[in-house]
Amino acid sequence: MQLSTYFLSLQNPPSLSYRHRICHHSLSKRPFRHKLICSLANSADQRSSGLVTTLQSETLKTIEWPSLCNYLSPFTSTSMAFSLTKDAAIPVGQSREESQKLLDQTTSALHALEALKSEPLDLSVIEDVSEILHSAASGQVLTVRELCRVRRMLGAARAVSEKLAAIAEGGSLERYTPLLEILQGCNFQLELERKIGFCIDCSLSTILGRASEELELIREERKRNMENLDSLLKEVSVSIFQAGGIDKPLITKRRSRMCVGVKATHKYLLPGGVVLNVSSSGATYFMEPKEAVELNNMEVKLSNSEKAEEMAILSLLTSEIAESEAEIKYLLDRLIEVDLAFARAAYAQWVNGVCPILSSKESEMLISNGADNALSIDIEGMQHPLLLGSFLSNSTDFITSNSMGPSVLGNKSGEMTPIKSSKVVSNFPIPIDIKVQCGTRVVIISGPNTGGKTASMKTLGLASIMSKAGMYLPAKKQPRLPWFDLVLADIGDSQSLEQSLSTFSGHISQICEILEVASKESLVLIDEIGSGTDPSEGVALSTSILQYLKNRVNLAFVTTHYADLSRLKEMDPQYENAAMEFSLETLQPTYQILWGRTGDSNALTIAKSIGFDGNIIERAKMWVESLMPEKQQERKGVLQQSLMEERNRLEAQFKRAESLHAEIMKLYHEVRSEAENLEERERALRVKETQKVEQELNAAKSQIETVVQEFENQLQTANSEEFNSLVKKSESAINSILKAHQPGDSFSFTETNTSSYQPVSGEQVHLKGLGNKLATVVAASEDDDTVLVQYGKIRVRVEKSNVRPISSSQQNNAISSRQSFERQGEQSREVPSNSDATESGVITYGPLIQTSKNTVDLRGMRVEEAEIQLDMAIAARGSNSVLFIVHGMGTGVIKERALEMLRNHPRVMKYEQENPLNYGCTVAYIK
Repeated sequence: MQLSTYFLSLQNPPSLSYRHRICHHSLSKRPFRHKLICSLANSADQRSSGLVTTLQSETLKTIEWPSLCNYLSPFTSTSMAFSLTKDAAIPVGQSREESQKLLDQTTSALHALEALKSEPLDLSVIEDVSEILHSAASGQVLTVRELCRVRRMLGAARAVSEKLAAIAEGGSLERYTPLLEILQGCNFQLELERKIGFCIDCSLSTILGRASEELELIREERKRNMENLDSLLKEVSVSIFQAGGIDKPLITKRRSRMCVGVKATHKYLLPGGVVLNVSSSGATYFMEPKEAVELNNMEVKLSNSEKAEEMAILSLLTSEIAESEAEIKYLLDRLIEVDLAFARAAYAQWVNGVCPILSSKESEMLISNGADNALSIDIEGMQHPLLLGSFLSNSTDFITSNSMGPSVLGNKSGEMTPIKSSKVVSNFPIPIDIKVQCGTRVVIISGPNTGGKTASMKTLGLASIMSKAGMYLPAKKQPRLPWFDLVLADIGDSQSLEQSLSTFSGHISQICEILEVASKESLVLIDEIGSGTDPSEGVALSTSILQYLKNRVNLAFVTTHYADLSRLKEMDPQYENAAMEFSLETLQPTYQILWGRTGDSNALTIAKSIGFDGNIIERAKMWVESLMPEKQQERKGVLQQSLMEERNRLEAQFKRAESLHAEIMKLYHEVRSEAENLEERERALRVKETQKVEQELNAAKSQIETVVQEFENQLQTANSEEFNSLVKKSESAINSILKAHQPGDSFSFTETNTSSYQPVSGEQVHLKGLGNKLATVVAASEDDDTVLVQYGKIRVRVEKSNVRPISSSQQNNAISSRQSFERQGEQSREVPSNSDATESGVITYGPLIQTSKNTVDLRGMRVEEAEIQLDMAIAARGSNSVLFIVHGMGTGVIKERALEMLRNHPRVMKYEQENPLNYGCTVAYIK
């Protein structure tokens, strides 16, 4: 068999155009099967690879990494990536560089999601053809449907690459480089895709005749044979019908041969015919006429030849796929990486994640040299990912959350760019701060049971693995933490009856294995170190273990109830203490970490809150006092309570300052945005004025030309006596036109008047730079030739030469405006400053700057509608804020109703009617 010249030229099919060229590297220059599942263990020559793998797997289960991956799975698009997330087998960087590369891919995918909002990237069309590739490689001939699946996958992969390249061309190439690098070097098998498409009609799942010349000839010959056979059978069937041998002509197929129907009683009408079948009643015979035998034989032969030729074509296409198996698998793996990058980006939006900074030892040294309190781990407001995922999945739609929250994009330079969203950040679970200074090697966390020690430790473990896997963290600002080669944990009960291990033996056995494999870049998490045995021996063993860990790991986090371990910091600055806060007022933990503090177990307080008998609690307190120095516990409690009160007071002051700063920055950005648009509005105004002048000039020219044309026409028929009259008439008409287009007197000023003009506060003037727009003088400077004016919401200082007085017809309005402005100034001087008001106990309000956020416009509304809008606006404003009500002048009905509502509203402290800067606007002060 020889395929149609397609395999050489595709019968000159139309060429396709692409946005970019597909790179095709030779097999020797790159590996095909890049392993997605990266082991977290180091090489076997440094430590036992099997033990490392076992310990790391146990740690991932302990800190519930598989559960976190399950929250990532709904954001995947392909079945392959979904399986990886369900199996917790997503890629995790084996080095800091690999982890940073994964983070850069997530950041790039976030930018792509933002750019593709209107037309999102559809990766769900990428089919898993791994089994098809395996079948082809093993020698099985692929079916038409399987070949079409491979073609669809290749076409979808190419479309994904082209779409990513298109958005990169339309935006900043650097933003999308990490995504484009994933597919760089992939062979999209364009020729194979086109071959399959040329040979097979995938919409009908049939092999096309053009696939080979022999198939085309067979089908043409079979068509002619079938036409002859059909014509013959029709003639025979009609003759049988006319002879009464059948009720109506009948042509059918029996035993893969064409035949006609005839009554059993008229079998004689087909002498020499072959009976192929008989109806169930026996009344009808299905016979093959003697003349049709050869034609039927030819049909069977051609049908078998066609099937053989089709099988040969399928075999050739299968062999093409088998030869490209490695490249197609490599392409699939890269597409899975793209899918996982977009899944991580969508997850980051869902949890309002921020990009972590992975610090190296060199960067930690530079940071520690530059500051006394430099931090190696600086995570602020971190929420436990599993608790947050559970909360979000119960309170929102889990899947349809692609634009759920503001994420922070971190690029290689450390800059942060917010992605806007309407999602409100949840306060559950309670966020915690993890701040470890450079040089600290062991952190000892103490505090009450159920206080959150274990959960905090798991949060740090998950944060470390998430950052290694390229996932954003549900935290504030931009967290910084080292890259850990291993995260090793001993958390929970390691008791094993099968191995004859007690609780203590199980813990010690696990810690022993951890000490064996831990390295200088490892993170070790140990819960309740030294528990389950005699306290004195437990303290001694725990101290020795911590001394060992201090010199052999990057960081160790341990929880304990042993107070003696907290004293290690006094002897060595490489230790750090932390305590879980416990409220003595509510007798409940706050789940906050107090760094540099030691915590009490508060066992008696917790037992009392649970409901223990009071006599038992009192006897226990007596025993505590007998075992401890007199009043030491009481003094410690009082000191702790005073420190907590001082901390709460400082936090309250910080929050007030932060709130004020946020409000000021918000107003600053609004004013700055409007100021930036001022120049654009000025240009538009100039263009509009220029167009208006050109229109008037063209109109004047047209009118003058009309007058001249009439003059010339009349001149041809006029005599000498009428000549002077026509000239005067034309001159008069032209003068009228010129006078009509001259500017009015209100804007004509002499140079002398402008130079001697001195503006005063509250006066309305014309600004040259804004097309003679009206503005109000705020303050005139006597020292220099500048004046401060306000135009709308913008205040700007301009030169006096650019300020012109208004016309005489507007002086009365200017005088009244100045008087109102002076009254406004007196009222504003009566309002105390923020600092004075705070000290005197008077309620303070934000700056009196009108923006779109604090303004409600009632103009053009009915009275009932205005009432509803004003009431909603007052309810929406926060405490101690201002509201600008724009009611206009008009008939005054809206204004009167608005003032009446402000007088009677319980939230309105006071209100001020319109001023020179805001005619038709009333300012209300909200309680």
